[in-house]
Amino acid sequence: MNKYVVILAAGKGTRMKSKLYKVLHKVCGKTMVEHVVDAAKGTEPTEIVTVVGTGAAKVKDVLAGQSEFAFQKEQLGTGDAVMAASDLLADKDGSTLVATGDTPLFTSETFNNLFAKHQADGNSATVLTAKAPNPFGYGRIIRDENGNVLRIVEQKDGTPEELAVDEINTGVFAFNNKELFEALKQVGNNNAQGEYYLTDVLEIMRKAGKKVGAYQMPDFSESLGVNDRIALAQATKIMQKRINEAHMRDGVSFIDPDTAYIDAGVKIGNDTVIEGNVVIKGNTVIGSDCYITNGSRIIDSKIGDGVTITSSTIEESEMDDNSDIGPNSHLRPKAKIGKKAHIGNFVEIKKAEIGENTKVGHLTYVGDATLGKDINIGCGTIFSNYDGVKKFHTNVGDHSFIGAGATIIAPVNIADHAFVAADSTITKDVGRYDMAIARGRQTNKPDYWHKLPLSKDKEWE
Repeated sequence: MNKYVVILAAGKGTRMKSKLYKVLHKVCGKTMVEHVVDAAKGTEPTEIVTVVGTGAAKVKDVLAGQSEFAFQKEQLGTGDAVMAASDLLADKDGSTLVATGDTPLFTSETFNNLFAKHQADGNSATVLTAKAPNPFGYGRIIRDENGNVLRIVEQKDGTPEELAVDEINTGVFAFNNKELFEALKQVGNNNAQGEYYLTDVLEIMRKAGKKVGAYQMPDFSESLGVNDRIALAQATKIMQKRINEAHMRDGVSFIDPDTAYIDAGVKIGNDTVIEGNVVIKGNTVIGSDCYITNGSRIIDSKIGDGVTITSSTIEESEMDDNSDIGPNSHLRPKAKIGKKAHIGNFVEIKKAEIGENTKVGHLTYVGDATLGKDINIGCGTIFSNYDGVKKFHTNVGDHSFIGAGATIIAPVNIADHAFVAADSTITKDVGRYDMAIARGRQTNKPDYWHKLPLSKDKEWE
């Protein structure tokens, strides 16, 4: 059986009060419409068609290579939106699933169950329903005394008796594809909104003697549609819980899963422990046996096995096995930390490679540098990489020692087994086994205290 998916993503979403097109708002790192497309892909469809309107170019950019596109010229309702896909789908045999791009919580399992129910019952149309604790705002499923679906009534068009029904339309349907597009030609707009409702197709099919059914899913929360920032936050919370529980089932420990925010697509190895108030985003991969403490933030980074991250920020960087960082340090983009390297507190590293077993203890900036293995970098060292116009690189060889308070002014090369004395400003290369000292000589002025006016103040003596 050919399976098609139509995703409705043409609405602007004025209630979001945003310059950003509604379906492009993100839930756990992915746009809402990407979540819907991902769920649709899980049904192994023959074709996915996304109906776009306002902001079409931006939606196409996000879904490039994942979907075909149809354009809805005017916002005339869901029936009109599906009809926009007729040129691509109307003459094809098979079943079509219709979903909306602002419902990011639907799963592939639910979509597959709907397809299976639709096929097994031989329906022309099957609506995905759920029992709602508070059905206000949803279309109600109206059944006859035998439980057969008669029609769907929208909130603004329902009678008090109809609006008392708590079984709601989730906005997802499965149809016989050719029969769907034939029925759409008969849909009118005689309703409170003056729109062409996709839901009217069910009654049109039923009156034509075709079989209309429903599949009631067990988890109402999947059907949450996002129309404002409140619903966006609710969807994010539900998705966050789903993601964290999946990681826990795979062997990751969360000290406080309610406050750990992990993006969809992040990979974490087993026996890693994550404390509360941790944020892990983007294309991040974390190995096994890591420990990530409260307040850490990791974005688009690769973390090896056995790494400890203590209240630090890591962006577009790498940490190799058994290295550690923090507290309160920052890896900026293109930092690469070698095996067993130690990055202490209040250290910032940018576009620099730190070799195996090298220690950058505290209060240090390393920018545009390559550091070898087994190096000690003293407290307060600065790798000065910018002259106000260009960035320059520094190389430090293996087994070197950089004293506290040193300033390394790039470009400069410090050979292996070299020494830089504390508080030196280095502007020239340093050879192997050499010590570089670049500071003014100390001069002591005897009895200087008594030359000062304040020395005559008894309180200071």
